[in-house]
Amino acid sequence: MAGAPRFEVERSLAAVPVCADVSARAVREFATLGSTRRYQRGTYLFHQDDEGEEVFLLCAGRIEISSLSTTGYRQLHTIVEAPQLFGELAVLGEGRRTTSALAVEDADVWVIKGELFVGFLDEQPSASRALLRALARQVRAHESLVDDLLFLDLKGRVAKRLLGLVSPTLDDLPADGAQLPAVVTQADLASLAGGSRESVTRVLSDFQKRGLVGRSGKRYVLKDIKALRRLAGI
Repeated sequence: MAGAPRFEVERSLAAVPVCADVSARAVREFATLGSTRRYQRGTYLFHQDDEGEEVFLLCAGRIEISSLSTTGYRQLHTIVEAPQLFGELAVLGEGRRTTSALAVEDADVWVIKGELFVGFLDEQPSASRALLRALARQVRAHESLVDDLLFLDLKGRVAKRLLGLVSPTLDDLPADGAQLPAVVTQADLASLAGGSRESVTRVLSDFQKRGLVGRSGKRYVLKDIKALRRLAGI
């Protein structure tokens, strides 16, 4: 099914870090190399252990990236918000997918074959450098998660995950009142923070009683960023 129109794809591409220093003409040409698709809510874009043959750009909607352990435990890795590229690691590594991607809202996605994506990187050194920086940030984020599991208690980990969901960098956090950009469940937070759902529910209840976190409809609102930062140790 057709997804976003071409001008929306071009606008989304221009907004992602990989294309930040690429000329408008090159972005327009790049956009023509892929195709657009509409994924309905509850549809998988790819599954764990699939061949990594395509790279995706989310233009609208929301995508959940998760994996299953050999014991069947589901680990939520991240929630992709538009505009954002994803799925490039398996293409660059010429391997299989280590995660699954699920549309948790109706999603408009631009899809490009892996070899065409790599060709674009070869032709655009600035894009290659930007992607390397993005991958380095992912590595640091994974290292930070390991450190958090070792040195932060559950309250600190939940606070840090909440802050990470409202800002791409913990060095530049928003003001009090920031809402999580999408409906994030207690089970999602438990997976992100490395705790049981029951334990994380108790932590969130404590945060609400202390006025650190509130709710606006189904979304969490961070009411005291400074206090959450202290708990997160940042």
